[in-house]
Amino acid sequence: MDKARVMTLFIGVVRARSFSQAAVEAGLTPQAVSKAVRQLEDHLGVRLFHRTTRSLSLTDEGQRLFELANPGLRLLDEAFDQVQNSRREVDGLIRIAAPTSFGTHFLAPLLCSFQQQYPGASFDLQLSDQFQDLIEGRIDVGFRAGHPPERNLVSRHIGDITLQICAAPSYIERHGAPRTAQELLQHRCTGFRQPNTGRLVPWELRGEGGTVYMDVPCVATFSTAEAEVEAVRAGMGIGQLATYMLGGDVAQGRLVHLLPELDTSNAGVYMYYQQRNRMPLRVRHFIDHVIAASQGAFTAARRRN
Repeated sequence: MDKARVMTLFIGVVRARSFSQAAVEAGLTPQAVSKAVRQLEDHLGVRLFHRTTRSLSLTDEGQRLFELANPGLRLLDEAFDQVQNSRREVDGLIRIAAPTSFGTHFLAPLLCSFQQQYPGASFDLQLSDQFQDLIEGRIDVGFRAGHPPERNLVSRHIGDITLQICAAPSYIERHGAPRTAQELLQHRCTGFRQPNTGRLVPWELRGEGGTVYMDVPCVATFSTAEAEVEAVRAGMGIGQLATYMLGGDVAQGRLVHLLPELDTSNAGVYMYYQQRNRMPLRVRHFIDHVIAASQGAFTAARRRN
């Protein structure tokens, strides 16, 4: 016997004061509702209703069962209502996973602007350069740089990462500026080391036949993009940096954009999430907010630098 089902039907009959009306509300036949109540009576070993052709009333045992069970069912109804309403409300927590540098420089300002529109929204931003599983991490929206996730997820391309070769004016004063890709090999450069593999990432340069990769002489390597950018700003060496991290460094003279003909934009930024059909409204609004903010944002970053 499905106790939850027969109890729900029993309480429905009491509230409607009619087997036939309770059947209509439950989408069943009166015979099915009557059978369920008989199962409950047989299970309890008591009669729950006085039945005649013209009237229906509770026995003492039926009245006691109703008084004990009805508050619990009301709490269950309220729980269902609250969960359904949460899909329509923007207030609540949004869990986000993103690469460290992208989350710091691109997403953090978006969280602020989203909360200005929806003050009741809150965020749990989890930054890691490793791919994070949505289900295991209870993540609502994830971001990834490079290539889209190869999983059963909705993936949206929101922009391309442009890499520029930059140096501080102080470095150029001391060492001069390279005029060709080959001259980079005679300079002091910085490098990025993948934090999850430890692999030193070669520089990615635009060539006549497409993209070429070059191992440059590194005076320092970094496992976070933020540290590499700060080192280049301080004049340690020449770095290949993502434009979205630079703000207005080039336009304001803190950095010099070198060899612009070698810039590449091969890596994309992807937003991924599960299907939208049962998504809370706050998460849906946040996804739309990111898409709107990302349109032209990466192009604008290239123009500022």
